[in-house]
Amino acid sequence: MSFSDPLSIVISGVTIPLPRTGDVPDGDGSVYRSSDSNTILTASHTVAKSNRTRRMLRLDTSKISADPYKPTENVRVTTAVYVVFDVPLAGYSPAEVLANFKGFTTLMAASSDLMTVKLLGGES
Repeated sequence: MSFSDPLSIVISGVTIPLPRTGDVPDGDGSVYRSSDSNTILTASHTVAKSNRTRRMLRLDTSKISADPYKPTENVRVTTAVYVVFDVPLAGYSPAEVLANFKGFTTLMAASSDLMTVKLLGGES
């Protein structure tokens, strides 16, 4: 089963269409890419050696920015945000893992994303 195609994501109020552009190399999954290739969403599933499955959704973005070492020049910079579910092959139901994820995202989003803001600022 696959996601709907195309997907779309809203970043800073801008909706970016992400049509499916291919498969994940050496794995089970799909890649969705914006027309300018500055936004890429990857969904993948791999079985690790320890009989665990890793399910990942990853967002990669890139842009042109001033070079901090040569302010008169521009460079391409990238960032990635991803979620990995590392689950045993048996023992946890999807509903149980989803409950953990909901608790995690609620923590991250509470009080106007305070935990996320603090993490991005280097707190631990």
